[in-house]
Amino acid sequence: MRKGFLVFSMRKSTGYLGTLLFVFLFLTSNTLALSLSQKYPSYKYVFHEFDVDESYLDDADFVYFVSKNEEKLKRFYKRSLQRGKVILPTLQGLLANDGVSDLFIYLSMVESGFSSTAVSPKKAVGLWQFMPATAKHYNLTVCNSYDERCDTVSSTSAAIAYLNKLHRQFGRWYLAAMAYNCGEGCVQKAISNAGSDDLGVLTDERSKFLPHETREYIKKILLVAMIGENATLQIGEYNNTTLKGGLIEVEVAGGTTLKEIAGLLKMKTEKLLKLNRKMINGTIPRKKDRYKITIPIEKVFAFYLRYELPEKKRSVKPHMLSHYVALGETLESIAKKYHTDAEEIKKANHLEDDYLILDQFLVIPVSKNVFEKTILGHK
Repeated sequence: MRKGFLVFSMRKSTGYLGTLLFVFLFLTSNTLALSLSQKYPSYKYVFHEFDVDESYLDDADFVYFVSKNEEKLKRFYKRSLQRGKVILPTLQGLLANDGVSDLFIYLSMVESGFSSTAVSPKKAVGLWQFMPATAKHYNLTVCNSYDERCDTVSSTSAAIAYLNKLHRQFGRWYLAAMAYNCGEGCVQKAISNAGSDDLGVLTDERSKFLPHETREYIKKILLVAMIGENATLQIGEYNNTTLKGGLIEVEVAGGTTLKEIAGLLKMKTEKLLKLNRKMINGTIPRKKDRYKITIPIEKVFAFYLRYELPEKKRSVKPHMLSHYVALGETLESIAKKYHTDAEEIKKANHLEDDYLILDQFLVIPVSKNVFEKTILGHK
């Protein structure tokens, strides 16, 4: 009898026949679970890192999930590893240095397949699949020409901050992972309804305390991690000849093109573009004086030898005007109105970010010419 039909029969049948089918599936599941411990000795390490009790390996729903998805996820693992081999050293290093297990690298794998430009049907973007609102909350810039959700370092740092926050809230890493998928409120409600935060209870396919997607999500992360750790993933083995030692961030001036930097570093523009997906059109924006880009670490000597960060030429604006923020105004629109620079307005008002509130008082540094025209206009 096919396994899928067996499960269907167990759930739909009643009486003596249903009981026999259930017992048969239970025995079959236990046999598969025993083989899982032999097939994936790494499960103990994986479960420990995600705060999962080892008994979950015997969970009938998890055993069935493994039997149904094992081969498919092995293929997915290999494809993802090949796609992400350039960024793996950076991902693992950032995770290890900020209090999150480097096994959360598998959460990113499940989220995006290690594609820094992955876009979900819900418009989540990047390695960690941030929605615009969450990205904004964790200080990731998202605009038409610049999307930090596509940047390896920025998005991973934001994901780490979010995961640490979720762990402080729920106390267990598997709960943090599930909340990352469906939201804090959803997980809190599931725990309340279940009267337990046990993984087996929360992912039970009959009780459905969590959405189907989330129940599958945590199982997929655990299985992919078992596959990966069973293969004894050593990040160094996956470095290619271009990125022997990993990646590093350097500062460049706004308005610089990646083509220009690639020429200085004697590398192909396409390769530099792949490392800096946040630069959507290959040009660093002019909105700020300085931007960080990612380059191969072995190119850092050539970068500092051949690239000189220019000093910004600023016009002297000793005059100040007062301004109250109107509805819909931004730093850019205000700067344009007074023919000045948004960064100068930020510095003059000690602003930490670009966000303004209605009726906020600002001082605007302007040229003598603008100052005189404005004063005369008010007379």
